[in-house]
Amino acid sequence: MFITTTFTIEGYQITEYKGLVRGIIVRSPTIAQGIMGGLKNVIGGNIGAYTEMCEQARQQAYDSMLKQATHLGANAIVGVRYDASEVVNSATEVLCYGTAVVIRKS
Repeated sequence: MFITTTFTIEGYQITEYKGLVRGIIVRSPTIAQGIMGGLKNVIGGNIGAYTEMCEQARQQAYDSMLKQATHLGANAIVGVRYDASEVVNSATEVLCYGTAVVIRKS
């Protein structure tokens, strides 16, 4: 499946729009990530445990979006974007969304 942040794919033509697809995940740090993140927060620097948690959330949201597009019969997703926000203290919502389409080689 082709996935891009652009709205066109060079050498391909969009033949059908399947609609908006999205993946959403709400994650909070594990106990270990929370402890390591808390320690790093005190001494400063990159908080690797939180970075890992955010990357896991992004990947899960992406995978969910991809699954939805596949279910709709799409072979590409264009205009892909991510959005994130804090839901409650220490829980982050990550949304990955785009337009599911069917493409064919021009």
